Amino acid sequence: MLHEDSLAARIIRRLRGYGIVTCRSDGRVTRWLADAEAVTGYEAAEIIGADIGLIFTEADRAAGVPLHEIETARALGAAEDSRWHRRKDGSLFWANGAVLPLQVNGAEFVKIFRDETPMKQAEEQRLLLLNELNHRVKNTLATVQSVAEQTLRNAGVTEAVRRELAERFIALSRAHNVLVDENWAGADLDALVIEAIRPYDRQPSPFVVAGLRTRLHPSQAVALSLVLHELITNAAKYGALSTESGRIHLSWNLGFDGMGRRSLVMLWRESGGPPVTLPERRGFGTRLIEKSFSRGQGEARIDYRPAGLQCSLSLQLVEGCSARSGGMSATDPGASLAKPGKGGGMDGTGFGQRAQSPGLTER
Repeated sequence: MLHEDSLAARIIRRLRGYGIVTCRSDGRVTRWLADAEAVTGYEAAEIIGADIGLIFTEADRAAGVPLHEIETARALGAAEDSRWHRRKDGSLFWANGAVLPLQVNGAEFVKIFRDETPMKQAEEQRLLLLNELNHRVKNTLATVQSVAEQTLRNAGVTEAVRRELAERFIALSRAHNVLVDENWAGADLDALVIEAIRPYDRQPSPFVVAGLRTRLHPSQAVALSLVLHELITNAAKYGALSTESGRIHLSWNLGFDGMGRRSLVMLWRESGGPPVTLPERRGFGTRLIEKSFSRGQGEARIDYRPAGLQCSLSLQLVEGCSARSGGMSATDPGASLAKPGKGGGMDGTGFGQRAQSPGLTER
């Protein structure tokens, strides 16, 4: 049977793209193993006995990073790290690895690292292209908004209607900002809620928000942002946010079916605002909410309760993004999720002109 030490030696000799370095507590290298020479350019004969700081950048050496890794490994049992390192020829390579305590043949620590330079460069290139795309999309949104404003103004459309359209573009832009922060891989629902309520928050906060952390596909993140915008701006004009005593209760829950597919239920409930009656006509806001999750994805129901408008959403979540969940967001006004803002902000678009009482009516 192959001896364990012999097996380990054979594995180490055949490792490609990985460097294994043993050193003393002062950082002096004692062994130079695996692919360390190919990755760093240093031969074993010229680096054994030298300071391991040779493969760190000048800035990292000045900051004491090499010895800090060793001290962290001593204190915590491991020091994981991902950073740029320096080759013998001065070029940089991205190493991902860890320093671990080791008491073998005079060595006290071992640093194991992998050369991930191609992946790091590809990621940076992807981010560069994505940022350029985001910049162009924002410019396009601004251009469309400007063209729409000029066209409607020349056509004699009222300022209120022009403002409503502009604010919907702003809502789209806010959803876009959240997705940009996530590199368009998806968005957390709580981040969308924060962006939506920020212009209307005040002290004390009128918002009570609670829900499991829920990851959304980009397409549904944009749709849900528009829905929240319509609900909030309507509340600011005619509902709970139009009074000092008004409150908005927003909660959601995440569920899984037998096939592991995720679904979301959300409840928007207003209280403390003006009395609500059934509107005479269905407005644009109502239609937008109802159509945002059509085609079998979900449904929305709006109830005109005298004590306050209530909207319930049920949605089959689209997969294709990182589905993370767990932990409650906030359960009190202004706590964690509903961060206090300047208040006021945009006037809001509402759902149309109020007939006899707040409601979703035709504009």
